[in-house]
Amino acid sequence: MRVETLGSGDPEIAIIGGIHGDEPAGVQAVEELAGAEPDVDRPVALVVANEKALDAGERYVDEDLNRAFPGEKGGETHERRLAAELTDRFGDCTTLSLHSTQSYHEMFAIVDEVTDYARNVCPRLSVDALVDAGEHTDGRLFEGIPRTIEVECGYQQSDQAAANAVRVAREFLGAVGAVPDWERPAKDGLPVFRLTKQVPKDRADEYEVYASNFEPVAAGTPFAAADGIDIVADEDFYPVLMSPEGYEHVFGYAADRIGTIP
Repeated sequence: MRVETLGSGDPEIAIIGGIHGDEPAGVQAVEELAGAEPDVDRPVALVVANEKALDAGERYVDEDLNRAFPGEKGGETHERRLAAELTDRFGDCTTLSLHSTQSYHEMFAIVDEVTDYARNVCPRLSVDALVDAGEHTDGRLFEGIPRTIEVECGYQQSDQAAANAVRVAREFLGAVGAVPDWERPAKDGLPVFRLTKQVPKDRADEYEVYASNFEPVAAGTPFAAADGIDIVADEDFYPVLMSPEGYEHVFGYAADRIGTIP
């Protein structure tokens, strides 16, 4: 783990990139902010998390870091030990965690609960949607650093995801009062979704996804295929993080739309 600090004193805010080693966009944003050295009204930690996985160009070394929190200091895996260190150092921080995905080209935010904090900050970020992870938080960063907003910044390895990560990191620092000049006005009507379940996929050689993330899928509609065989929705849902190859055993998640902010 590599950490640089803006301002003086113990960090109150953290921006974390590199939770996954195959998602360099967040790392580029952290490094750009560190190089710019903006004046801050609150001390900020800029964190490159899983350096070993980044060096290997792999999602993780031993296990998914974003399923290893709050971690264990004497844990058997690199990621479990790293999760414990992140929890210990930044557990009280107001945090932005930067990610990228294989399922969506723009940005959306994920929280473990739609709190007043999320309602205040997320409309000031350039995100298309806010996702409440619901019961799907086991081992995620939220369990070590509760006051976290995760942002998916676009397609993995893309220049656009890197640019998005820089933009949303600046907006976050403005929204939480670290760099007031960077604050973006809140937008109306940010849609809010809550994850309900994972959408499994059978073992196959080829997968397709017909559905578009955050667009409604009606019961009885084919939304994906495995080896050319359509998979039909058994109930209405909204797809989130859904792609052919993003996860080994699931296509992604089903969600309900639960409202808008404000």
